Amino acid sequence: MRSLLLVAHGSRRNASNEEIRALTERLRVAADSFDYLACAFLELAEPSIPDGLRQAISRGASEVVVLPYFLSAGRHVVTDIPAEIERVQKECPSVDIHLAPYLGAAEGLVGLLMAQASRVTNHSPAQGVSRPA
Repeated sequence: MRSLLLVAHGSRRNASNEEIRALTERLRVAADSFDYLACAFLELAEPSIPDGLRQAISRGASEVVVLPYFLSAGRHVVTDIPAEIERVQKECPSVDIHLAPYLGAAEGLVGLLMAQASRVTNHSPAQGVSRPA
């Protein structure tokens, strides 16, 4: 069984963690190449990365793809996430755990950013700053 684990940083702000859970649900609808899809957090929210991996494995995953929802290759992407994966890989050597490229490395990111920027209308300073809902 093939699984996908979306990994985000985690936040003290519950609404931010819920955004990741909602994104996970939207991905689940589109994830026809994965049998199981879930999210996990590096810190400040649950489940942790090891717990998320263990949940996928307990559901029968023989392969887990870990997808970092991070924009740059900072310490978390380069060191922390691989270390969390390695802990579980040692516990479950028969399971293939792969680390996918982080979001910021995605080929389509430039187009997505330009599309987002194009959605904003020009504002004069008197109108103030519009904020996402």
